[in-house]
Amino acid sequence: MMRRRTTLLTSCTALALALALGATACGGGPVAAGGGDKALSGQTVTVAGVWSGAEQKNFQKVLDAFTAKTGAKTQFVSTGDNVSTVVGSKIEGGDAPDVVMVPQVGVLQQFAKKGWLKPLSPTARQTITADYAPVWQNYGSVDGTLYGLYFKAAHKSTVWYSPDALAQAGVKPPTTYDEMLKDGHTISDSGLAAFAVGGEDGWTLTDWFENVYLSQAGPRKYDALAAHKLKWTDPSVVRALTTLGKLFKDKQLVAGGQKEALNTDFPGSVEKVFGPKPEAGMVYEGDFVAGVAHDQFGKSIGKDANFFPFPAVDGGTAPVVSGGDAAVVLKDGKNATAGMKLLEYLATPEAAAVWAKAGGFLSPNKKLDPAAYADDVTRATAKSLVGAGDSVRFDMSDQAPAAFGGTKGAGEWKLLQDFLRDPSDPKAIAAQLESAAAKAYGN
Repeated sequence: MMRRRTTLLTSCTALALALALGATACGGGPVAAGGGDKALSGQTVTVAGVWSGAEQKNFQKVLDAFTAKTGAKTQFVSTGDNVSTVVGSKIEGGDAPDVVMVPQVGVLQQFAKKGWLKPLSPTARQTITADYAPVWQNYGSVDGTLYGLYFKAAHKSTVWYSPDALAQAGVKPPTTYDEMLKDGHTISDSGLAAFAVGGEDGWTLTDWFENVYLSQAGPRKYDALAAHKLKWTDPSVVRALTTLGKLFKDKQLVAGGQKEALNTDFPGSVEKVFGPKPEAGMVYEGDFVAGVAHDQFGKSIGKDANFFPFPAVDGGTAPVVSGGDAAVVLKDGKNATAGMKLLEYLATPEAAAVWAKAGGFLSPNKKLDPAAYADDVTRATAKSLVGAGDSVRFDMSDQAPAAFGGTKGAGEWKLLQDFLRDPSDPKAIAAQLESAAAKAYGN
């Protein structure tokens, strides 16, 4: 993914991290964006986003830090996966949130084109230009106007594993996709399935596809497919689906087989590897697996849970796929001005450090000191993300219109679930994907 870093927070580091506990911020830091201590007292900023569970809890620490600095209260509303639909209905009902944490580029573009968003303030633009790689500025912009701040990033090319499970099977982290499947069979022979797959959440399946496709087909075709300048019926797509289908239909590799995978959500897939009754040795998903493994199952990251990079497929380059949640301010929010102050705060390393300490988080902010992260594994992931600069490729489904790439029970999410259920005809699924994409993209 991407990122770099320099030092941040001098002697203020401890206090900045302690903001989540209600400490007062160091005077006059970059968050004077809030207008000075308690300048927003009496106002409430409503924030909508997909997060629930541990992620919502940790984001609340950041919101509490904003409250400690500015006096503004916050209210978080969890939208579930259908952000576009929920926010649209709230706007129509006259109950628009002030800030939305948007998890898909396509949704950000959709909101901007509908005229729902406020362009970012000069203060926010200045911070983002100085402290974030150009790729994040580009993904937050529509027609040259910057609307979104990528507060939380994801490194989506990580395969998480139980060191005990691999040691018991006598295998080491693989470096190629074929090696990974071969090792998976060895793990299966030792008593555990190879992979837990969270197929109930269709987005996990899009991530599987994107890593295989980027490595196998290369970045040029990846970009073309993401923009729908290449049809989903292209042989490169069928080839990637065929590669993925070999894993999906192998009952030794998928815990509980396809049916159980379709009834397992993302947190459930992490539990199957790191919970009290392990059923699999590995789970593919982004760096945020670490947050679930640690917060919900008490695993020590680096000792009880570790990762290896998603391996290269068929002689290609190992993929680096990213994702992220962008903060945007809605014009129709009752406290949109205070919402912009929150966004200015979220743009600072001070805000990122709060969640970095809590875990399950990566920041695209180059100024965030890696020491803010709670463990060496997360620190290493963050450095690789920042260090990748503009070479990373953003999650393909997140770049698509929401109807295709970001809606539960529809588009790519549903069709890849259908493919997991029956991987026997990649060409047929590719044709259905093209039909759905053409409708959503309008071409």
